This record gives sequence, C-alpha cells and structure tokens, in this order.
Amino acid sequence: MAVQKSKVSRSRRGQRRSHDSLTGRALSQDAMTGETHLRHHVTPDGFFKGRQIVIPDQEEV
Repeated sequence: MAVQKSKVSRSRRGQRRSHDSLTGRALSQDAMTGETHLRHHVTPDGFFKGRQIVIPDQEEV
C-alpha cells in the first residue's frame, strides 16, 4: 500500500480539489424561435442572436 512521504495540508488539498466541482451548461433561448441552445452556438434551425445565419438543408421528395 502506498504511504505518503509527508502530510498534505488542508490548503494544498483544497487547491487540488478546487476544480473538481461540476457546473451546469450555460444555455440560452433564441429571441426569434425560443429554442434552447448552447451559448455562442447556432441553434439547430440556423438562428444566432435572433437572425437566421444558416439555411437548413431541405429534403428532396
């Protein structure tokens, strides 16, 4: 079994664990469609900041 060479202080232990907490994803709603999307990303419909940037492909019949 591994044994530490010297005691790890509370401060050092806390510094190591400081990045372990999980946060939720930052989601936004588009002004035009009301669709939920990741911040700074285009919605699946092609809208960004209330404007349509990308025209989605239309299925051929």
